Amino acid sequence: MGTEIPRSEEISEALLSESGKTATVLDQDEHIPEWKEQITIRGLAVSALLGTLFCIITHKLNLTVGIIPSLNVAAGLLGFFFVKSWTGFLSKLGFTVKPFTKQENTVIQTCVVACYGLAFSGGFGSYLIAMDEKTYKLIGADYPGNHAKDVINPGIWWMIGFLFVVSFLGLFSLVPLRKVMVLDYKLTYPSGTATAMLINSFHTNSGAELAGNQVKCLGKYLSLSLVWSCFKWFFSGVGDACGFDNFPTLGLTLFKNTFYFDFSPTYVGCGLICPHIVNCSVLLGAIISWGFLWPFVSQHAGDWYPADLGSNDFKGLYGYKVFIAIAIILGDGLYNLVKIIAVTVKELCSNSSRQHNLPIFTDVVDNSEASEILLVKKKRDEVFLKDRIPLGFAVSGYVGLAAISTATIPLIFPPLKWYFVLCSYFLAPALAFCNSYGTGLTDWSLASTYGKIGLFIIASVVGSDGGVIAGLAACGVMMSIVSTAADLMQDFKTGYLTLSSAKSMFVSQLVGTAMGCIIAPLTFWLFWTAFDIGDPNGPYKAPYAVIFREMAILGIEGFAELPKHCLALCYGFFVAALIVNLLKDITPPKVSQFIPIPMAMAVPFYIGAYFAIDMFVGTVILFVWERINRKDADDFAGAVASGLICGDGIWTIPSAILSILRVNPPICMYFGPSSAR
Repeated sequence: MGTEIPRSEEISEALLSESGKTATVLDQDEHIPEWKEQITIRGLAVSALLGTLFCIITHKLNLTVGIIPSLNVAAGLLGFFFVKSWTGFLSKLGFTVKPFTKQENTVIQTCVVACYGLAFSGGFGSYLIAMDEKTYKLIGADYPGNHAKDVINPGIWWMIGFLFVVSFLGLFSLVPLRKVMVLDYKLTYPSGTATAMLINSFHTNSGAELAGNQVKCLGKYLSLSLVWSCFKWFFSGVGDACGFDNFPTLGLTLFKNTFYFDFSPTYVGCGLICPHIVNCSVLLGAIISWGFLWPFVSQHAGDWYPADLGSNDFKGLYGYKVFIAIAIILGDGLYNLVKIIAVTVKELCSNSSRQHNLPIFTDVVDNSEASEILLVKKKRDEVFLKDRIPLGFAVSGYVGLAAISTATIPLIFPPLKWYFVLCSYFLAPALAFCNSYGTGLTDWSLASTYGKIGLFIIASVVGSDGGVIAGLAACGVMMSIVSTAADLMQDFKTGYLTLSSAKSMFVSQLVGTAMGCIIAPLTFWLFWTAFDIGDPNGPYKAPYAVIFREMAILGIEGFAELPKHCLALCYGFFVAALIVNLLKDITPPKVSQFIPIPMAMAVPFYIGAYFAIDMFVGTVILFVWERINRKDADDFAGAVASGLICGDGIWTIPSAILSILRVNPPICMYFGPSSAR
């Protein structure tokens, strides 16, 4: 999987507080639809449409840079726009339509997120594609531990089948604990809370007006992004050296070191929607690696490694790029895993955890406001507990699905024996609880870290006879369970705050997951057939495919055949990632807010600096906007970012179709050094 960005900074505290006051006033006399009425045909149709779009966007990001911003706000906003437009259109024609409620809006958002979440956690840019022949050949047939028998090429049917047998278990694993997590421990789940407050604000008079303006803004920038992406295509020629994507904006010397602005609306949109520290961390990682480290290592060609190796040979510079990126990712993941488990254990063991919880709203309120909030809380509790999900249903569902999965997965991945799958399902609920609890406290899901732990353990146990495939498949099993469990609990929090039924949340998660099991592989297949996925010199590098396969090989072979000083550099960057994380936790907030995030820094080490420039442009635009008009930036930055990302994502569909039909762009715009006269 790629690097998923924590999402708690998408909605400002001011908006949360304002929305909270609005909800306090309105919730008391509001009619709450029955859970079946909250799930509508129009809502499911909109969910399928948006789920397809967001799957395409997620695949594009996963296969290019691996950094995935949250699209929760865009899902809620576009869901509101589509249903409101549809009901308004039918009303003008004289038809009677059901009112659009915030509960239906919540169901749509939940369904969309569950759908596109599988494009992220389903491994289409990481563990699944790491099994293919192209990644095997890229690493090298003579590379120790990289065997031809450890190859399974993507196939539409086996991918759909695999997702169906692993993606639902996480939903059943923690359903019995929903009351404990949401009501007893009062975990905040910042993204779930922010999304709920946004949806609540949409369904008030003032909020609906703001939502309408946000939708217009989103539509405007979506159109601009779509037109610009279409315009860029005409100049992109045949091959990988043409067009605006290879524009040497900072000069040809820096261009050779991948420092250039490539005019990508998607990456600029990511810069607008990601926190400033993430964007700055990515740029810092690009400067350290491509500005200093790789030029320094290149100077020692012929000494540290043979000078005549190809650009993608792991015994040369390419090996440094991959393994140092792995070291940083593992250092960051290990630190955060230990930290969140420690925080979880401390909270669970503390008697004060139930009395001193983080409040939903931090405003100072008088007695009358406090009384109102208590009444609203009572109503929310009643709605949340009204439609029970029987314990027997959850347990039997988990056991039944685990049995089917245990029998099926070895048929898809023969090296992963049934007893390994069964052991994973015995451990999974505990790990899912840890991940869900940690997400509730910090808003950071560590699904990929749990997946990597499964990868290393299974790969090392199975050994050289099938260990690569077994480890990668085990990674997928573990990642899927802990990721969907955390997403479900986050959605329960959103449903709790929007007075949506827990049963409707669970059903919409099931429906969205089922959609994702079909839509995510189909949209990936569009990329797979239309573009050269995995080409290290092309736009769709699939960077995490090589990294994940190398991790599996590392699990069975150790650090074999690495170039000179590569292991020492890996140790250094691994320790540096631990130290940076520690400093971030022990320093005061006014200092720690400027300390970079190692996981974000690691991405450009392997990919290049160009997308870091784009994201930094986005963050500069947002920074200046916030200084000029903070309220407008808070209200519309998410809409602008979503429009830029969605417009570029939509263009991917006609672009892929043109590629499948072998229709090439008519012009190649190329820049090179001027010839000497």
